Amino acid sequence: MRSRTIGELLAPAAPFDKKCGHENWTVAFAPDGSYFAWSQGHRTVKLVPWSQCLKNFLLHGTKNVTNSSNSRLSRQNSFGVSKNKPCEHVIDCGDIVWSLAFGSSVPEKQSRCVNIEWHRFKFGQDQLLLATGLSNGRIKIWDVYTGKLLLNLMDHTEVVRDLTFAPDGSLILVSASRDKTLRVWDLKDDGNMMKVLRGHQNWVYSCSFSPDSSMLCSVGASKAVFLWNMDKYTMIRKLEGHHNDVVACEFSPDGALLATASHDTRVYVWDPHIGSILMEFGHLFPPPTPIFAGGANDGWVRALSFSHDGLHIASLADDKMVRFWRIDEDHPVQVATLSNGLCCAFSTDGSVLAAGTSDGSVYFWATPKQVPSLQHLCRMSIRRVMSTGEVQKLSVPPKLLEFLCYQM
Repeated sequence: MRSRTIGELLAPAAPFDKKCGHENWTVAFAPDGSYFAWSQGHRTVKLVPWSQCLKNFLLHGTKNVTNSSNSRLSRQNSFGVSKNKPCEHVIDCGDIVWSLAFGSSVPEKQSRCVNIEWHRFKFGQDQLLLATGLSNGRIKIWDVYTGKLLLNLMDHTEVVRDLTFAPDGSLILVSASRDKTLRVWDLKDDGNMMKVLRGHQNWVYSCSFSPDSSMLCSVGASKAVFLWNMDKYTMIRKLEGHHNDVVACEFSPDGALLATASHDTRVYVWDPHIGSILMEFGHLFPPPTPIFAGGANDGWVRALSFSHDGLHIASLADDKMVRFWRIDEDHPVQVATLSNGLCCAFSTDGSVLAAGTSDGSVYFWATPKQVPSLQHLCRMSIRRVMSTGEVQKLSVPPKLLEFLCYQM
């Protein structure tokens, strides 16, 4: 079944002919669904109100060219923008943008630093930040409502390939870099770097927090998947099973599952609590043998995203296909065509998938519609608060245990 295209945002024409630098490496939705952001290439990030974006798709069809003069909002005029009415921003980050992440603050979550009276920034309940990871190793933090630059974090020595905020509103930010490290930053402590996580022997491509912020997954130019304890900043375990570089990772909404994508043409769904592979989604048939897994260039999986219903995973591969998978079926439930796809993300409500391409544009599809069963909703509620080990100790029938552990 083909997925329905609902819209596209086309990047402005490059001011000069350049073979690289215009890629859209990352797309992101704000946690509250208010904004959508993507890297247009050539140092530029575009921020658009998501509700207005959807309206434009409905009013004008699918195309929404973004290089019109009235879409640009100068920084000087943006400081007076009301926070209640989202406005477009075009941000010049000063270097090629490789990663984006939205972060929102919960005032009750205090900084881990004790000298809170020295902080320059007071983040309120309505604060919304955008972190941008750059080619020169810098991370710039922007106020989404005003477009104002707040912080400039400098410690990485190579490209900042991915960024992720802790979902608990603490404004703890983790960055993954080609310098083989992950770095943990406390934005409530004016961007103080708290910890360097070392263990990767090569480039780090992606990182993702578990929904309860207690665990971090990181993947890179190796076959291993790394899991970290974010209370102690120690490695929990390595997950072994992929046959080539692992390029993307994301937890399910209840934290019970972890999806990883690799150049070995596969997406694996793991139980991160015990390290076992529960599901495998292959993108090349017949699947390549391990010794040839790195040579199947047209089947490399580039990106994935876990839907907020906990039932679907989207993946992008070099075979020019977008696939929507159900976690309990071994074949895609919907597909779409996309050339040169590099990144993808589900909207906050899970109804739309956004995918970025190498020419700086974004394409949107309606996602598979399914009402989750009451059993699945109960399973997600239980798994939000219980690990696999805790579930296995429950005095319930074996079949129910298998269901709660996503083994059936």
